[in-house]
Amino acid sequence: MKLREVAYSRSGDKGDVSNICVFPHDDGDYEWLREVLTAELVAKTFGDLVAGTVTRYEIPVNCCLNFVLTEALAGGVSKSLRVDPHGKSYQSLILDIDLPEMQVRS
Repeated sequence: MKLREVAYSRSGDKGDVSNICVFPHDDGDYEWLREVLTAELVAKTFGDLVAGTVTRYEIPVNCCLNFVLTEALAGGVSKSLRVDPHGKSYQSLILDIDLPEMQVRS
Protein backbone atom coordinates (compact mmCIF):
# COMPACT_ATOMS: atom_id res chain seq x y z
CA MET A 1 0.00 0.00 0.00
CA LYS A 2 1.13 3.54 -0.65
CA LEU A 3 1.64 5.84 2.31
CA ARG A 4 -0.89 8.27 0.77
CA GLU A 5 -3.64 5.70 1.43
CA VAL A 6 -3.25 6.15 5.19
CA ALA A 7 -1.58 9.56 5.61
CA TYR A 8 -1.06 13.06 4.30
CA SER A 9 1.95 15.34 4.54
CA ARG A 10 2.99 18.96 4.88
CA SER A 11 6.40 20.32 4.00
CA GLY A 12 8.54 23.36 4.42
CA ASP A 13 12.13 24.31 3.83
CA LYS A 14 14.81 26.72 4.89
CA GLY A 15 17.94 27.02 2.80
CA ASP A 16 19.13 23.52 1.98
CA VAL A 17 16.96 21.72 4.56
CA SER A 18 13.58 20.19 3.76
CA ASN A 19 11.13 19.39 6.52
CA ILE A 20 8.27 16.95 5.87
CA CYS A 21 5.64 16.09 8.46
CA VAL A 22 3.45 13.01 7.97
CA PHE A 23 0.04 12.72 9.64
CA PRO A 24 -2.16 9.60 9.55
CA HIS A 25 -5.69 10.17 8.30
CA ASP A 26 -6.84 8.22 11.37
CA ASP A 27 -4.99 8.96 14.64
CA GLY A 28 -5.43 5.28 15.53
CA ASP A 29 -2.90 4.41 12.81
CA TYR A 30 -0.11 6.51 14.36
CA GLU A 31 1.54 3.65 16.27
CA TRP A 32 1.59 1.43 13.18
CA LEU A 33 2.96 4.27 11.08
CA ARG A 34 5.62 4.93 13.72
CA GLU A 35 6.77 1.33 13.38
CA VAL A 36 6.92 1.13 9.58
CA LEU A 37 7.86 4.63 8.40
CA THR A 38 11.50 4.86 9.42
CA ALA A 39 14.16 7.44 8.64
CA GLU A 40 16.02 4.71 6.75
CA LEU A 41 13.02 4.01 4.52
CA VAL A 42 12.61 7.72 3.77
CA ALA A 43 16.34 8.08 3.01
CA LYS A 44 16.19 5.09 0.66
CA THR A 45 13.15 6.54 -1.12
CA PHE A 46 14.76 9.93 -1.65
CA GLY A 47 18.10 8.38 -2.67
CA ASP A 48 20.47 10.85 -4.29
CA LEU A 49 18.03 13.75 -3.86
CA VAL A 50 19.25 14.01 -0.25
CA ALA A 51 23.02 14.30 0.11
CA GLY A 52 22.87 14.76 3.88
CA THR A 53 20.96 13.06 6.65
CA VAL A 54 17.35 12.11 7.24
CA THR A 55 16.29 12.49 10.87
CA ARG A 56 12.87 11.48 12.18
CA TYR A 57 11.19 13.18 15.11
CA GLU A 58 8.13 11.62 16.73
CA ILE A 59 5.42 14.01 17.88
CA PRO A 60 2.85 11.76 19.57
CA VAL A 61 0.75 14.60 20.97
CA ASN A 62 -0.05 15.57 17.35
CA CYS A 63 0.08 11.98 16.01
CA CYS A 64 2.73 12.86 13.44
CA LEU A 65 6.24 12.04 12.31
CA ASN A 66 8.51 14.90 11.27
CA PHE A 67 11.39 14.20 8.89
CA VAL A 68 14.25 16.68 8.50
CA LEU A 69 16.31 16.17 5.32
CA THR A 70 19.63 18.04 5.19
CA GLU A 71 21.47 18.91 2.00
CA ALA A 72 18.21 18.16 0.23
CA LEU A 73 17.68 21.13 -2.06
CA ALA A 74 20.95 21.29 -4.02
CA GLY A 75 22.31 24.34 -2.23
CA GLY A 76 19.09 26.01 -1.18
CA VAL A 77 15.81 27.03 -2.64
CA SER A 78 17.16 30.20 -4.15
CA LYS A 79 20.03 28.36 -5.87
CA SER A 80 18.30 25.33 -7.35
CA LEU A 81 15.53 24.52 -9.77
CA ARG A 82 16.05 20.80 -9.31
CA VAL A 83 12.79 20.66 -7.38
CA ASP A 84 9.99 23.20 -7.37
CA PRO A 85 10.93 26.56 -5.85
CA HIS A 86 10.38 25.48 -2.26
CA GLY A 87 10.77 21.71 -2.25
CA LYS A 88 7.02 21.11 -1.96
CA SER A 89 7.24 18.22 -4.39
CA TYR A 90 8.97 16.26 -1.63
CA GLN A 91 5.71 16.03 0.32
CA SER A 92 4.23 14.19 -2.66
CA LEU A 93 7.27 11.93 -3.09
CA ILE A 94 7.12 10.74 0.51
CA LEU A 95 3.49 9.72 0.02
CA ASP A 96 4.57 7.35 -2.77
CA ILE A 97 6.49 5.17 -0.31
CA ASP A 98 5.33 1.55 -0.36
CA LEU A 99 4.37 0.23 3.06
CA PRO A 100 3.43 -3.25 4.21
CA GLU A 101 -0.30 -3.88 4.46
CA MET A 102 -1.69 -2.76 7.77
CA GLN A 103 -3.01 -5.42 10.09
CA VAL A 104 -6.71 -5.05 10.81
CA ARG A 105 -7.24 -3.50 14.23
CA SER A 106 -9.43 -5.43 16.64
